[in-house]
Amino acid sequence: MRYTVKRLFSPLALILLLLAGGLSACGGSKVELKMAPKSQLPPALQQAPINVREAYRFALANKDILEKIPCYCGCGGVGHQSNYNCYVQDDGSVSGQLVLDSHAYG
Repeated sequence: MRYTVKRLFSPLALILLLLAGGLSACGGSKVELKMAPKSQLPPALQQAPINVREAYRFALANKDILEKIPCYCGCGGVGHQSNYNCYVQDDGSVSGQLVLDSHAYG
């Protein structure tokens, strides 16, 4: 039996639609992301575009996650060891002063 692309597409499309509907019905729970308060950002970042602000707020609240993600933009040459370092230069754990890195801003 010979199958054409058109013949295969309809059953495949139907299966994908049914799967998508079934998965969306099962996924009723929302995922809550931890976010640092906007007030923790310096004034210059509080005026940044929303996607930049939210990226920094997420980084501040999720150090444990971002430290496990390597950075691939070539910033290892400036001492970055993980994606977290693109956002935070010093988290204040030693110095007592939070210092954000502007690397992720641009």
